[in-house]
Amino acid sequence: MLLQPNPEIWSAIEQRRMIRLVYHNRVRIVEPHDHGILNGSVQLLAYQIDGSSSRPLPNWLLMKTGEIGEIQLLDQNFPGGRPTPSGRHVKWDEFFIRVKPADEQQAAVKAELSSTT
Repeated sequence: MLLQPNPEIWSAIEQRRMIRLVYHNRVRIVEPHDHGILNGSVQLLAYQIDGSSSRPLPNWLLMKTGEIGEIQLLDQNFPGGRPTPSGRHVKWDEFFIRVKPADEQQAAVKAELSSTT
């Protein structure tokens, strides 16, 4: 079986757009951060900020994309990457995409704006 990135998740990460999704029968609002293959399955690491959860929010959530349903890209953006409490990232078997850190994204926007003036 060929493991592929989810195109909606990829777009959301590229555009820093929040996602509404259903995972384990709970509606969740998340910031998508990393997308890749871990332990033989395609997964998404996201920062859940709203919706239903068995843990206090906000919180990090690692989800198998095959168990995610009803993905909807929202019009709301988020600043970009967040620091992790441990300072470490998931060690992906294969890495598809990671959201840019907030400071890198802001620098890119400033550079783009200055080149058009």
